[in-house]
Amino acid sequence: MKEKLLVSACLLGENCKYSGGNNYSPAAAALAERFELIPVCPEQLGGLPTPRVPAERVGDRVLTRDGADVTDAYRLGAEKTLETALANGVKRAALQERSPSCGCGAIYDGTFSGRLVPGDGVTAALLREHGIEIIKGSQAQDA
Repeated sequence: MKEKLLVSACLLGENCKYSGGNNYSPAAAALAERFELIPVCPEQLGGLPTPRVPAERVGDRVLTRDGADVTDAYRLGAEKTLETALANGVKRAALQERSPSCGCGAIYDGTFSGRLVPGDGVTAALLREHGIEIIKGSQAQDA
């Protein structure tokens, strides 16, 4: 039986990115050889549409480029992602980098200028708090 691995759905080619596209990663897709992949999109789980206005973390809040506060949707998506992880006995997650939801280690700074700051997205932080190891999507082959 393969270990279960939570994976950002956009890394597997699902068109759930804010722009309506994806962040397909051959390295993430190749993980299916070693793991049972469980794709998730916390933003969609939180009720946000695709496509959607870009959002970034500003302190403890998540705001869209046009100033709307979407924090509650991001928190709901994070909680539903955690529920999925726990229900499946997931110990690790390969997540899309820089995202206000899945970003791990570095996220956009909230100014929509492309600058990165140390930090985690809402979902990545919640998963870490519950002992789930986070793997950056670009390092998926190291899982």
